[in-house]
Amino acid sequence: MFFGSTKSIFVGQYIFRSGQRLKVPVGAALLGRIVDSLGTPLDGLKNQTLGNLKSLTEKKGPGIITRGSVNQPLHTGILVVDCLFPIGRGQRELIIGNKQTGKTSIALTSILSQNIDTELKKSKTYLYCVYVAIGQGKSSIAKIYNIFKKTKALKYTTIVSATADDSANLQFLAPYSGCTIAEYFRDRGKDALIIFDIYQNKLYVIVKLLYY
Repeated sequence: MFFGSTKSIFVGQYIFRSGQRLKVPVGAALLGRIVDSLGTPLDGLKNQTLGNLKSLTEKKGPGIITRGSVNQPLHTGILVVDCLFPIGRGQRELIIGNKQTGKTSIALTSILSQNIDTELKKSKTYLYCVYVAIGQGKSSIAKIYNIFKKTKALKYTTIVSATADDSANLQFLAPYSGCTIAEYFRDRGKDALIIFDIYQNKLYVIVKLLYY
């Protein structure tokens, strides 16, 4: 599996194993950044580093006994959803439908509303968000980045980008990388919201909540 350009690869070339499992950068340094499936920055901010913290993309999940119960709500910012379909922290939700029906808008509004909740509570305890864009165009991701930047949502949000121009390997790896970044905050007693926005023949938005 190649995770980069294959122009320099030729038949008969020798390859060697590194002897290490795949890791991606994690930590608070990723907040406000756009990274690819391998954790490489894509926003052009060369003067900012991602730190040395790295975590395995595949590891055993916590058992049922150690998981916390679903006892706190997640406010999406949409009154109809919050009243009729209350979402708890620790749940998984699937948003499915035809094109241009507002599935991505629900996901983005859920991220933006976390900043409003923090201002109303007058506290700086954020619900950290990870937005994983899979198979979308670069222009769409750039628009989403500008929306987060204008609304000051980047201070608690990380964007993992695997565009349609990327290889199938990077698009396959993107959800694992996004989960690894969100699990960093969960393992430290923080709440995290991860959204998988997958563009195929139809657009599916999967919302996963990591609750400590």
